[in-house]
Amino acid sequence: MGWEDDLFALFDDLEDQASALHAAERSAELADRSRAEYQQVTLASRLMATVGSSATLGVAGVGRLTGLVERVTQSWLLLGSGERDWVVNLDAVGTVEGASVRAVPEVAWSPLTRLGLGSALRRIAEAGEPCVLHLRDGSSHTGSLRRVGGDFCELVEGEERRTVLVAFSALAAAQSRT
Repeated sequence: MGWEDDLFALFDDLEDQASALHAAERSAELADRSRAEYQQVTLASRLMATVGSSATLGVAGVGRLTGLVERVTQSWLLLGSGERDWVVNLDAVGTVEGASVRAVPEVAWSPLTRLGLGSALRRIAEAGEPCVLHLRDGSSHTGSLRRVGGDFCELVEGEERRTVLVAFSALAAAQSRT
């Protein structure tokens, strides 16, 4: 019976080798799938998972902003920072520190997250609050939003009540002054 034991041991060894090769092949396939799936994750979906937590954003023309991520949409986010709130154009965000390791897929988002940057600015305009519009080039304008168009907003600034039109593409963030 010694040769039968040797034969079964050989078969067991071959089966173990086949299982190890299959596991290695499967691991590589899972890693490839994982990388392919992660390509679908957006910055907004990572920030959506961060709602309710603190994060630090690197915003073009503004610098580092730290605060509580209160709301996220496809195009902007609301960052609560002490007494002031920031409406940040998502296109102006260059870096994020403190974001959740998870992501929320867009199919799970509320329909309200489809509201554009204009919606957030209209709320500021309706409230009549003074605000500061920070542009991506580092400049800023202080005043009150009067009207909000499809891709721009009107800010009335200064004692001269000068009207400045600001394109959404140039806007990095709007900061409340209250």
